[in-house]
Amino acid sequence: MKSDIVFGQYVEGKSLIHKLDARIKIIIAILYIVAIFLAKSVTAFVLLTVLAGVFIGMTKISPRLILKSMKPLLFIIIFTAVINIFWIGGETLLLEFWIIKIYLEGIINAILIVLRIMLLIIATSVFMTYTTTPLALTDALEHLLSPLKKLRVPVHEFAMMMTIALRFIPTLIDETHKIINAQTARGADFSSGSIVKRAKALIPILIPLFISAFRRADELATAMECRCYTGGEGRTRMNVPKTHTRDWVFLTYMIILMAVVVLLNIYFPIYMLAV
Repeated sequence: MKSDIVFGQYVEGKSLIHKLDARIKIIIAILYIVAIFLAKSVTAFVLLTVLAGVFIGMTKISPRLILKSMKPLLFIIIFTAVINIFWIGGETLLLEFWIIKIYLEGIINAILIVLRIMLLIIATSVFMTYTTTPLALTDALEHLLSPLKKLRVPVHEFAMMMTIALRFIPTLIDETHKIINAQTARGADFSSGSIVKRAKALIPILIPLFISAFRRADELATAMECRCYTGGEGRTRMNVPKTHTRDWVFLTYMIILMAVVVLLNIYFPIYMLAV
């Protein structure tokens, strides 16, 4: 059974974004996230949304796959939207019932906040997990954090741990589904009863899942030791990352995007976000 949750899943491709240097992609993702938080007006959000669609089209990744990555955050998205609708006041009253008042400004604010969350997921997915292999991501993180080595920060180990954690998320999710299917075949019920009963029903899932996770960690540690892995000291790389003209052009466009977002907030302030 294939999981709908696709965190950390690399999608092979030959698009322009796939070919970008992993270090530049991380910087671009950070700049795009900063631009998302700088966006306050509707015009700025429209621009960022259009660009997100362009980026998804450039990667040639199915939009359905991007939407699946938002499924774990669906509750947070809905909860955030509801809070904004009933919390944000304004001048245009649309509905009033008892102490409940819904304003047009609250609805617009809720839409923009939801859009911001979705754009953040798209930024991290398109520029990193979906288009960058775990190995390339590890090397890129180590390169970008290399100045911290002078402060005796274990940069290589830190990057390795992040990549391993990211890589094992889909593996553990698949393992969870296998355990659920096995327990369901034995008559276990996870969908009915009270909250307490459902919580107790998760125990037969969590115990074998933890055992499986520790077993996989032990196997990985043994494999690394057999290959004489001792950390980042003195290690060399088979593929040395190199930047090309396309990387710097793409990075320049993202810097220009940040400037345009700020200008749209100043000169075209069509409804400014309340938070």
